[in-house]
Amino acid sequence: MPRSVNASKRSVPSDAAAVAPPSGDRGGLTALATFCALHARTLLAAHALLAVLLGVLGAGAFTTLSSGGYTASGTEAARAETVLARQLGAGSADMTVHARTEAGVDSAAARAAGRHLSAWAADSKGVRQAVSYWDTGQEQLRSVDGRAALLRLDLEGDEFAAMRTAERLTPGLAREAGVLEVEFTGPAVVNSEASRQSQRDLLRAELIVLPLTFTILVLAFGSLVAALLPTVTAAGAVAGAFAVLRLVNEFTPMSVFALNIAAALGFGLAVDYALFVVTRFRDELAGGHTVTDAVVRSMRTAGRTALYSALTVAAVLAVVLVFPVPFLRSLAIAGITVVLLGAAVTVTALPALLALTGHRVNRWDPLSRWRSGAGRTSDSATWRAIAQVTTGRPVLSLCLSIVVLVLMAVPFAHARFGIVDARVLPADTPARVTAQHIDEAFSVDSDRTLAVALPGTNAWAGREQLDAYAARLSQLSGVGAVQAATGVYRHGKRVETAPAGVPGAVAPQGTWLAVSTTAPPQSDAAHEVLHRVRQLPAPGPRLVGGRPAQTADTLAVMSERLPSAALLAAMATLTVLLAFTRALLVPVKAVVVAALSLTASLGALVWIFQEGHGRGLVGDFTVTGHLETTMPLLMFTLAFGASVDYELFLMARIKEEYLATGDHIQAIITGIARTGRLVTAAALVVAVAMTALASSGITMLKVLGVGLAIAVLVDATIVRGVLVPAAMRLTGAANWWMPRLSRRPPRTHTPGAPAVTGPATERST
Repeated sequence: MPRSVNASKRSVPSDAAAVAPPSGDRGGLTALATFCALHARTLLAAHALLAVLLGVLGAGAFTTLSSGGYTASGTEAARAETVLARQLGAGSADMTVHARTEAGVDSAAARAAGRHLSAWAADSKGVRQAVSYWDTGQEQLRSVDGRAALLRLDLEGDEFAAMRTAERLTPGLAREAGVLEVEFTGPAVVNSEASRQSQRDLLRAELIVLPLTFTILVLAFGSLVAALLPTVTAAGAVAGAFAVLRLVNEFTPMSVFALNIAAALGFGLAVDYALFVVTRFRDELAGGHTVTDAVVRSMRTAGRTALYSALTVAAVLAVVLVFPVPFLRSLAIAGITVVLLGAAVTVTALPALLALTGHRVNRWDPLSRWRSGAGRTSDSATWRAIAQVTTGRPVLSLCLSIVVLVLMAVPFAHARFGIVDARVLPADTPARVTAQHIDEAFSVDSDRTLAVALPGTNAWAGREQLDAYAARLSQLSGVGAVQAATGVYRHGKRVETAPAGVPGAVAPQGTWLAVSTTAPPQSDAAHEVLHRVRQLPAPGPRLVGGRPAQTADTLAVMSERLPSAALLAAMATLTVLLAFTRALLVPVKAVVVAALSLTASLGALVWIFQEGHGRGLVGDFTVTGHLETTMPLLMFTLAFGASVDYELFLMARIKEEYLATGDHIQAIITGIARTGRLVTAAALVVAVAMTALASSGITMLKVLGVGLAIAVLVDATIVRGVLVPAAMRLTGAANWWMPRLSRRPPRTHTPGAPAVTGPATERST
């Protein structure tokens, strides 16, 4: 082949000289991009082999991960549960068997079957205690109509182990029920069904997300080849994340929902990172650069921005680890894992793919017949016009955008929070249906019962003190009845003696009482009853647990740690953005704007899910009157990262134009014009990826998906299109001010001269 062949057309450089870093830049990303371009085939072969290995390892993640961990650890309620289970033999029911017969549970056949079922359950592996109506005669375990009774099982281990035990026991309990018709519910069963539902949701959603994401990329790029590159990058990140999460589960329990989060973020943020890099690569090729130069220049600009964006998201998600809620921590770990893997694949595999693809990145546009020439460029006439109007009337634009965001945020002032219960499942789920049957047919609701553990009190030696204490408890406002080893109490009086096996039975290490409340378990009234119970002097050391206590303690510890977490998140974001922009005002503005826009998104969540508006638009769910406490926090964290993601790419382009021309206003307009279509496409990709969560039958995943979709769409339109350019127009050149930290004179740029280095490599003094 003649040596006159244009070198810029070569897909892969043939020698080291061909991959010399352009522009004299010898930075770390330049060196890495050069290495990837020089060893493209070898590197991609290694990536492919690693992807296969990780895919095999990650394929079994659903069989090892489980559900649970929704309440805070280390609280008084958590300690009470430990004492009740380990010292007093009275742990809360992890699994409830609802047994029914039309002949009545007191018939001879029902009694024989019930006792057999109770004995079989008590002897089963993993069962700490089994309590049924037929063994104890407790009226609270018998339905009002006498045709149903309950068998409650306290299972060994944590929530994750209990879920696995419940899955193993269910077939045997159904087989041993005899004349009884049995149904199952309880936290362990709810967690199990939620886990299976998440698997179905993930499979169904990915069948939708993958083709839609690819379609958006084809529309954005005008090339099947270019659209394929971000898709492959995201797939590699997701496969790696599944494998890593399975390994992490060996050391700390991980929620199965972490896989849903990893998949959604992988096809959201990881696609975005590659989208920006590929776009910059095409621009560099269009500017006349060789393939290798285009790869290196793209990585040291858009690639560096993607790296800083991933670090920002990971840093903010790491702050979530300060909350002692296992479920929340596992989702944060999933987010950190997939975001960092997405960045890693973007700066290693993607440069190699671009080097091999070369000019073929623009090929195979299925819409070329209908696409105008302008549609193939990154410059958007529509976004340029919007930027001109916004910068021309900055005060009006700023005020209008703030008013819209504030109006969206208003419902958040009425936000209420709770924790997961059976209502998180679809209405036709067996565990959900059984829980509803129990609520309707039984007089006592275990979710409204407080368990008061007295580990240092001997029920018989201190009988008088225990009797007096139980009587005082029953007099508290909001308390319906108190059951203790000494009897049953109502309104300050003992109304009956304790039957055999009644809650509060004596244990060698102490005793405990069951306090039935009249308030809904996640209401303010229930929290007030809990406060009164804890304030009442006890005859000895006392711990209060039960569902109402778990809810109140979880909300309390979340509220207590929220200010410090918010401060840490702000500091982490400011630090990363300061290192990226080397300007003081831009990071501060980014944090303030992100907080404002995300509060607006949280307001939309309250309006939809807490108040029940627009259910037809997002799919059916049960309106509980509150938001699950971990979801708004996780949504805020993830959306904050996505918001900063778009901010970084926009600021990078605006600063590049400013350094090249010295014209602040024109730099804003050009930056918006050249990133507007791209940011819109990126936001659509994230929004589509969130349908993997929004289409879920699990309400809390639906909340997260809808919230993130709203957040990124608001951020990509109102915030990036109007609010940010208006604010930058008003603050002027102060956007790029940074205190001088050295005596080295500043580098100057001639207005109108081409920028030799983009903002990713330019260092402010």
